[in-house]
Amino acid sequence: MTRYKPIHAANELRKIATDYYQELDRAANDPSQKVAWCSSVGPAELLLAFDFKVYYPENHTAMLGSSRTANKYIPVAVAQGYSPEICSYLTSDIGAFLMKETPLTKAYGVEEIPKPDVLVYNTNQCRDIQDWFAFFARRFDVPLVGIHSPKIIDEIDQSHINYVEEQYKQLTDSLEKVSDIRFEKKKLENTIRLSLETSLLWTEVLETAVNIPSPLSFFDGCIHMLPAVVMRGGQVAIDYYRLLKQELVERVENGIAAVDDEKYRLYWDGMPIWGKLRALSEQFIELQTCVVASTYCNSWIFSDFTPNEPFSSMAKAYTELFINRSESSKERYLLEMIEKYKIDGIIFHNARTCPHNSNTSYSMPKRLEEQTNIPNLVIDADLNDLNVYSEEQTKTNIEAFVEQLAGI
Repeated sequence: MTRYKPIHAANELRKIATDYYQELDRAANDPSQKVAWCSSVGPAELLLAFDFKVYYPENHTAMLGSSRTANKYIPVAVAQGYSPEICSYLTSDIGAFLMKETPLTKAYGVEEIPKPDVLVYNTNQCRDIQDWFAFFARRFDVPLVGIHSPKIIDEIDQSHINYVEEQYKQLTDSLEKVSDIRFEKKKLENTIRLSLETSLLWTEVLETAVNIPSPLSFFDGCIHMLPAVVMRGGQVAIDYYRLLKQELVERVENGIAAVDDEKYRLYWDGMPIWGKLRALSEQFIELQTCVVASTYCNSWIFSDFTPNEPFSSMAKAYTELFINRSESSKERYLLEMIEKYKIDGIIFHNARTCPHNSNTSYSMPKRLEEQTNIPNLVIDADLNDLNVYSEEQTKTNIEAFVEQLAGI
């Protein structure tokens, strides 16, 4: 009988996650320390260079999704005038705040989210992040600053980099005022160096999945990506990924697979369905199918970071994100991933409240199938809003899709 094989490094992950959130809690209650909120693919390195403790609301709201409590909170934000059609990260997080509840309490013993001294965003993902942070800036009466990235780019050129780089440099003035610390280029270079090392190690972790059978799945990646998201720019993330990589390499050497008797290898494009990670993981294990790679987990790979060119390399790394690229650029990337990971089929998650990170609206699935003869399945769901998710229909569609792969 197939079964899930836990990754032992997860024990260490729980410890460092607890330390991270408890440290944030202490900082928020210590007048001598400053807390910055940052979007998940925002200028974290710059904030760390000013000694801010950095909190990422997107990670918090992913926890709301994973704990399947988001639908309790979304209507509360809707009652405040927010549309149920916009980002369910935004609506569930605002709703939880208004109800004075947080999953951090049960998970890490933290009673409330940390009060910010400044909120910093980057619109490289979408406009929702700016409006989301604006709500909290008004509530906490603290500064809101951000980077406005160029959109839907095919090839990144120097004009794009210069435009964003100048915004980063201007941002330092605001951060100096909030932190009462003068900007030091050497500190920024060091955080960039640490983030780069984290990215390279995270890449190596994910690339263990090129092995057949794969030692980890997309669903594992959604859990173990935490340090790459919230701890990059520090030594803790580096140490963790060294530990995780060692375990995965040992799995490969010993023939230990994430999915016993792996028959089919899938690619996941789009956001996770946070409240159904376990159920989907178990279904794919039963079907002897491994989701070996994803666009989502690769979103925190910043291999273009260059420590001695901190501003320009940050501008490039945070502008060339997959979500921020043209259809043709995305197609090229997916074709490379299909080849690299020996993909048999693609799952496209069409997330109702996240059109910016859904790639089903402009015929991409059809074009890729015509180019590769690799079939795809579109799952209509959402990242947090489970009211739009049909469990039985999704389960049936996945079963039929795997049967289709068997007939090829």
